[in-house]
Amino acid sequence: MTYQGTVALITGASAGLGVEFARQWAERGADVVLVARRLDRLEELAAGLEKRYGINAHVIAADLARPGAAAALRAELDARGISVHTLINNAGFGSYGAFVRQDASQINEMIQLNVVAVTELTRTFLPDLAADGRGALVTVASAAAYQPTPAMAVYGATKAFVLSFTEAVGYETRTSHLRVLAVSPGPVGTEFFDVAGSRNAAVGRMATPEQVVTATRRALERRKTPPSIVAGLGNRISTLASTLTPRRVTLAVSGRILKASFPSSTTLPAANRT
Repeated sequence: MTYQGTVALITGASAGLGVEFARQWAERGADVVLVARRLDRLEELAAGLEKRYGINAHVIAADLARPGAAAALRAELDARGISVHTLINNAGFGSYGAFVRQDASQINEMIQLNVVAVTELTRTFLPDLAADGRGALVTVASAAAYQPTPAMAVYGATKAFVLSFTEAVGYETRTSHLRVLAVSPGPVGTEFFDVAGSRNAAVGRMATPEQVVTATRRALERRKTPPSIVAGLGNRISTLASTLTPRRVTLAVSGRILKASFPSSTTLPAANRT
């Protein structure tokens, strides 16, 4: 794994894990491309990284949930003459509540950002990443990827996609020098739960962004990078247990832990009744 002389593209870089990914890569000598919607936060982060670590930090304000965002981002980088050696697919969000009550437009936006954008960004940059081979492809999945998640049904499903997708791409590119890793954190002390709308989604011990990103980086720096990791011992134990437990039991336990409550059939929206 090489940092010095490479460029890392980090999505969702305006807060939380994205900020920490940028900091740790810059600390080791990598230039960074910071992508998120909030330009003011990106510019503040870029200025701080350049001053502290002497690297180049490029800022691109973009809404990756919009169709065609990956192609537009690639075109912007090409226009600036910037080549990317590491792609960190960190942008994503979740929402909490019964699926039937969740806003349809928010569901579509979640799928677009968590699934479509990750897929399109990876497809756009993977040929160059694999050909160069000095960097990495990292996607942020979730401990929620390992079992169904009532009250966060769509979010858990999107992260299951991310986990499976990344591991498969890693296998396909195994003859290159590119390191491919899916990292699955449990709850992390970020803005995630404010956006999700409930602290009930915070199951287990809360990790810091530094802990998660450090675990990611150490996995990438191993002689042989694993296809995926679960960050945190407690999360590793719980995800292992979920794979060994009958699906019906796992589902029931997950629903109780997430404190999932759902409307009765008599209170469902009329359009959803059968």
